[in-house]
Amino acid sequence: MSRSVAAFTLALALAACGNRVDLRPAAGESLPPAPLGRADAPTAEELLTRTPQQAPKRSVELRTRSEEREDDPFDLPPPDG
Repeated sequence: MSRSVAAFTLALALAACGNRVDLRPAAGESLPPAPLGRADAPTAEELLTRTPQQAPKRSVELRTRSEEREDDPFDLPPPDG
């Protein structure tokens, strides 16, 4: 049992330490074509960079202390029936 756990741990550790190199298309493949209205095709780095629309910043103000909730006019009981 402990031998199989050790083997599994070793395999997991080896799988987690892969090489970190620049991304390139597979052999015989190319990057996607340029989007409509753009003269040049984007690079791999440009394709991997997320825009603010894809990863918006948090705009919620955190509460620092407990506060009473205001009355919610839409918090209605379920209908009978």
